[in-house]
Amino acid sequence: MADALIYDHVRTPRGRGRPDGSLREITAVELAATPLRALAERNGLDTARIDDVVYGCAQPVGEQGGNIGRAAVLTADWAEAVAGQQVHRFCASALEAVNNAAAQVMTGAANAAVGGGVESMSRTYIGADTGAWSADPWCSYHNYFAPQGIGADLIATLDGFSREDVDAYAAESQRRASAAQQAGWFDKSIAPVTDVIGQTVLARDEYLRPETTTESLAKLKPAFTGLGEVFDPVAIQRYPQVAEINHVHTGGNSSGIVDGAAAVLVGNAEFGKDAGLRPRARIRAFANIGSEPTIMLTAPADVSRKLLDRAGMTPDDIDLFEINEAFASVVLRFMRYLDLDPERVNVAGGAIALGHPLGATGAMILGTVLDELERRDLNTALVTLCAGNGLGTATIIERV
Repeated sequence: MADALIYDHVRTPRGRGRPDGSLREITAVELAATPLRALAERNGLDTARIDDVVYGCAQPVGEQGGNIGRAAVLTADWAEAVAGQQVHRFCASALEAVNNAAAQVMTGAANAAVGGGVESMSRTYIGADTGAWSADPWCSYHNYFAPQGIGADLIATLDGFSREDVDAYAAESQRRASAAQQAGWFDKSIAPVTDVIGQTVLARDEYLRPETTTESLAKLKPAFTGLGEVFDPVAIQRYPQVAEINHVHTGGNSSGIVDGAAAVLVGNAEFGKDAGLRPRARIRAFANIGSEPTIMLTAPADVSRKLLDRAGMTPDDIDLFEINEAFASVVLRFMRYLDLDPERVNVAGGAIALGHPLGATGAMILGTVLDELERRDLNTALVTLCAGNGLGTATIIERV
């Protein structure tokens, strides 16, 4: 099989996903097209060389539906011969899209493909696509459906993470992300978003709160006690060893609602030679897994173990880990179960500080950790996300 080589990656800045966010007036397809244009411009790409664009989206309805991958190709003014597709694995959609692009290259189905994703959370609200897992009575009843926030608090309860633990993690995420932004670590990989007359509307991530402290976080009220009145009893039926769920997650120690898009250029060695590009990394292996759907968010550790076994590696062989900060307890559990040094995990902050544009985050954090490998002169990273309905995806990359 051919090597799937990463030649470049680009993302938009993350904009606050609400009516006063800077990207609120940017359509989802324009947001999706922005990193494609940037990839072409900064690499001098003849886009006709690209076989496919695979875009993830976690709410693929309305303006984000109808195969936004193909719509983004045409909106970005890429060659019309470039195919496009849309994939949906909830929060892991963009990493799945990158893995899909890599699989095409590895198997010879494509010489080059782009994997990425988009989510305009200010324009398409969470839950817009509903789905059988939550809306179908048989599915929700037999799988003990509870929203993700309940699962995050259930993890904290089962694993003994206190409010102080999750707030401390969140404050550190803010500190790391703010330091990275101030030092310019994100700058080379961000494509500013412009409006219809070409004026820049956002050039830097705007969700960060650098003034955050554990003291300020402690003042926030738990976010999921209201939902808990309905869903705590359901979750406790599935986990009868729990007498009561300790609600520790707030808006300050959970991932932020933001808009954004990202794209990763993957190709074989022949493509790079013909295009005059040098590879930055190789996608060594990837894996998916299903996990218990009520708690929903425990898959990152298990899928990482599965992937490491498949690659013939151990956690000690990985220099940096990048796990999506869906909720603080998810990361704390991941580090505990793999016995990881926190200094190797999310070294530039994560979604608690920067935000989580659902369908784009996987490609964003893969790009972030690749930049950090280069900046720190390290070699290997593992990227993973939990996803709705009890899913997990992970990918190992290594520099070349």
